[in-house]
Amino acid sequence: MDSKDFVVLEDLYGAHNYLPLDVVITRGKGIWVWDVEGKKYLDFLSSYSAVNQGHCHPRLLKALKSQAQKLTLTSRAFRNDQWPLLAKELCDLTGYEMALPMNSGAEAVETAIKAARKWAHQKKGIAQGQAEVIACSNNFHGRTITLISFSTEALYRKDFGPFTPGFVIVPYGDLKALEMAVRPNTAAFLVEPIQAEAGILIPPDEYLKRAKEICEKNRVLFIADEIQTGLGRTGKLFACEFDGVKPDMTVIGKSLGGGFYAVSAVLSSREILGLFKPGEHGSTFGGNPLACAIAREAIRVLKEEKMIENAAELGKYFLEKLKTLKSRHIKEVRGKGLLIGIELHPEAGGARRFCEALKEEGLLCKETHEHVIRFAPPLMIKKRDLNWAFKRIAHVFKQAE
Repeated sequence: MDSKDFVVLEDLYGAHNYLPLDVVITRGKGIWVWDVEGKKYLDFLSSYSAVNQGHCHPRLLKALKSQAQKLTLTSRAFRNDQWPLLAKELCDLTGYEMALPMNSGAEAVETAIKAARKWAHQKKGIAQGQAEVIACSNNFHGRTITLISFSTEALYRKDFGPFTPGFVIVPYGDLKALEMAVRPNTAAFLVEPIQAEAGILIPPDEYLKRAKEICEKNRVLFIADEIQTGLGRTGKLFACEFDGVKPDMTVIGKSLGGGFYAVSAVLSSREILGLFKPGEHGSTFGGNPLACAIAREAIRVLKEEKMIENAAELGKYFLEKLKTLKSRHIKEVRGKGLLIGIELHPEAGGARRFCEALKEEGLLCKETHEHVIRFAPPLMIKKRDLNWAFKRIAHVFKQAE
């Protein structure tokens, strides 16, 4: 079967809830992937930052094989020997006291919201069913009914109501709006340090720091969704570190599983996560030994192979290089670490056509919110590979002129 055959098959039998580029990938190694015809591409998306360590990293593969031969799932009805080790290693790495494991990022965000509400009722004294969470416009925290209930993107909400109450929306980056939105029944403020899905939107300097101060002053929990920005993507372990902020809760996922397995977690204090009692929350697969063994090695790989430092150094280099592009189609180039977006003018005809042209040049990336091209290569990329990519990007923009 060739690529066209697979595209036809997927479109016939698969639900059309995505609009992928028509490249059918069959193999990956490091920063490179190959399609079914054998053409080689540089992966400049990293599965939306889930493959920070690169495709099929040999150490992760070894960890998966080793654990899969011994034990894959016990459910949480019994204990296993991998989850306690991952929990300790996560806390040692991040300075938090407790961790709660889930599978997808959306599940972890839902967990954080449940924890915040429980804390608000039991510790802050907010009446049952009255706890509110403040979120930001243009947010993306997942696809569940509750999470789209506070999305401001019409496409994510149309035909999916009724929605979950209890959420207040404020403009992203607006401290005054945040302060005005806080009320006696406010439980938490949920925010992405950088809004990746919205188009790599970076808030004003010290926004997170001031927002945390507002939360502390009003006894409101500060929750950071670091699912895309965390674990080295921006050049630090967590993007909140740029503002010197330690959230009350941090949500992680994606590259925690190194592209091998869906693993996510909520990190927080004993005062907050310690409120959960047996039976109040859980997941059959959350904290399973296979996921935990992979996650433990995924963290070690990021640290020992200095991928976070590489993201900081090469992210700065590549961002400066991209800013030298001269094109009437480019409105702005922005980013932090190896999370970079090129925003185009509306007259450019949309980012999709540029992503399709880059695919033909052997570079895989994806548009977000119609007018932004998102670049997020694996964190183990080298300068020569970024130079290779830049030549293709420059060529595509030159052709578009």
